[in-house]
Amino acid sequence: MSDKDIVRSGAFDTRQLVSSLPQALRKLNPRDQARNPVMFVVYLGALITTVLAIIYPSVFAWVIVVWLWFTVIFAGLAEAVAEGRGRAQADSLRKVKRDTVARVLGDDGAITELPGSELRLGMRIVVEAGETIAGDGDVVEGIATVDESAITGESAPVVRESGGDRSAVTGGTVVLSDRIVVQITAEPGSTFVDRMIALVEGASRKKTPNEIALDILLTALTIIFLLAVVAIGPMQSYAGEAADPIKLIALLVCLIPTTIGALLSSIGIAGMDRLVQRNVLAMSGRAVEAAGDIDTLLMDKTGTITFGNRRATEFHPADGVELVELADVAYRCSLADDTPEGRSIIDLALSRYEVTPLDEVDVAAARSGADPRFTVVPFTAQTRMSGVDLDKNGQVSEYRKGAADAVEKWVGTLTAQVRKDVDAISTRGGTPLVVGIRTGLRRHVRRAERAERVEVLGVVELSDVVKPGMTDRFAQLRAMGIRTVMVTGDNPLTAKAIAAEAGVDDFIAQATPEDKLELIRKEQSGGRLVAMTGDGTNDAPALAQADVGLAMNTGTMAAKEAGNMVDLDSDPTKLIEVVAIGKQLLITRGALTTFSLANDLAKYFAILPAMFSAVYPQLDALNIMRLHSAESAIVSAVVFNALIIVALIPLSLKGVRYRATSAANLLRRNLLIYGLGGVVTPFIGIWLIDLLVRLLPGMG
Repeated sequence: MSDKDIVRSGAFDTRQLVSSLPQALRKLNPRDQARNPVMFVVYLGALITTVLAIIYPSVFAWVIVVWLWFTVIFAGLAEAVAEGRGRAQADSLRKVKRDTVARVLGDDGAITELPGSELRLGMRIVVEAGETIAGDGDVVEGIATVDESAITGESAPVVRESGGDRSAVTGGTVVLSDRIVVQITAEPGSTFVDRMIALVEGASRKKTPNEIALDILLTALTIIFLLAVVAIGPMQSYAGEAADPIKLIALLVCLIPTTIGALLSSIGIAGMDRLVQRNVLAMSGRAVEAAGDIDTLLMDKTGTITFGNRRATEFHPADGVELVELADVAYRCSLADDTPEGRSIIDLALSRYEVTPLDEVDVAAARSGADPRFTVVPFTAQTRMSGVDLDKNGQVSEYRKGAADAVEKWVGTLTAQVRKDVDAISTRGGTPLVVGIRTGLRRHVRRAERAERVEVLGVVELSDVVKPGMTDRFAQLRAMGIRTVMVTGDNPLTAKAIAAEAGVDDFIAQATPEDKLELIRKEQSGGRLVAMTGDGTNDAPALAQADVGLAMNTGTMAAKEAGNMVDLDSDPTKLIEVVAIGKQLLITRGALTTFSLANDLAKYFAILPAMFSAVYPQLDALNIMRLHSAESAIVSAVVFNALIIVALIPLSLKGVRYRATSAANLLRRNLLIYGLGGVVTPFIGIWLIDLLVRLLPGMG
């Protein structure tokens, strides 16, 4: 997978500039301007030069006035375009958030209709096929397929059922089949759709710590340049030249970091926007930035690194046992097993071996437990086995499959050959299920006397397949300097094999929620930032502890509340994209800051010689662009200063392309492209603009 696949550039249309212009003009409000110290200085400078141009009119004065106001407007335009893209997304989300009528289920079983806007926490609503779910909640009764395309963009329906980690539903989605009862978990105005709308519109976006720190730096630089420009006035008077306040204001605007000051807000908004495009809801900009600084990444094995459904791939009979007999017993053990693994055992037994299938009526009876001949034995955490008991004329046959140690305890012992097969399967990264049988049992007889045959028949091999491309993704993360840790409940041998195949740096086998929490705290105590994914209530403590906790939208409310990001697609591997987006945000901000500071430095050396060559002729040697005059030099610099903001708006929205490489290579690339580019571009741009400006009346 290429970097381009990981982080796709956000769409940008030049028509957005025109459509966002009215919003940019509204941002001329002094309160809006005061939020950005750098641009507020430009705003005040534009006001003062406007007054001076009215009192002392000239072509030079009015040209400066016009372009200073353009600079202020273009800065607002960058933010308005970013917000405009958010509003476009918000409009589509509002179509989802229509005021649906809910059927509220009362404590007495009675159903009353209520507008969705009046739903409150704890209420239970009934939703049937074809109806829209009126609010966020958890399924507490029933199972149904749900169309979530309005939220996730994914057309395939998903299954939502009571209990477990796939019970959460989102308001505005449509039930396609069956009937469910949903308990409301969010007040009106605080649903996920509401929060997404506020997020993409920028209404709830606060400055992140990095943005605040950069604001302080830019403010300090502005004050330094302000003091320097103020000092130039007395220097001009001492040299016998009258100080021109319009020239000094224009010089100040050109020297302070207006480029990054104008684009800083749009960079942050666009970063959040890229997450929303991928259906990830970030609770704050801090989480996005933290994703860009992640050092350690915790990922579950099942469903993230591997396909969630393990499949039976081979039967390994014990010594003296026919392969067909093992397949037949494994088939019977799985009749009432509705898990993907159980169904795959049935498919393998029927498709590859000469197993005689039971009559469909018998199969249905075995699955439902309606036939007294069949007693379904479900899997439990205590027995770690499942199977079925078949009672035929008082003779009972017990069929079991499960963990090796559990079956061993059930039958008494495992042969050396079976142990060897179990170890070999685990070493290959598979999951061994041992199959055992006890036949000829009679009820109400002591265990030592009742069984005619107790035997382990062999092992079923379940294979856990690593998803395609995961090895490349982990290699990219390693190149980013991120340590990857696979977390699994499997035994150490299986975990080791999967970790080696996937290419992760480390793994934790037989992990408990406490193990995850302990690992996160250990990493953080060493000054490292940690990210992880989760969807269950047992993941909530670790999600809350992690610096970036990506909760699945299909997960429990506890998990979603604990994390600082929610993936509406419920794709655990998306955390890799989130990390790349966070890094892209930081790199974009750093690249444009580098360009802006280099750009300001270059303008300083480009226009100062032209300004003071009349007073200090020896400075003319430094006027390498041969700018025509002080007036044309200043006008050219002010025009360039305004236009470069517009030119960089697409880059601030799309983001600088991120490549997975070392920090040293990123710094080198940043300095070569944006540092050197920031130095060279003003010289070329100001020189070309000067050629045109000198043609204006009063500039020649």
